[in-house]
Amino acid sequence: MKINVDRSRCVGAGQCVLTAPALFDQGEEDGLVEVLDAEPDDTQVAAARMAASVCPSGTITLIHQ
Repeated sequence: MKINVDRSRCVGAGQCVLTAPALFDQGEEDGLVEVLDAEPDDTQVAAARMAASVCPSGTITLIHQ
């Protein structure tokens, strides 16, 4: 799986960080999503899916490889 984000859509709600802190962070200057691990291992797949589902702006997309 690969995590893709469209920062131009991000509203800085931080739900991704709360849901999957090992995968996401927020920029210090703009508060927008930053991906910490774009290709998570199998143990993080469920967290990545949950983060994508709770994102209010639909910024996070998951690409299954």
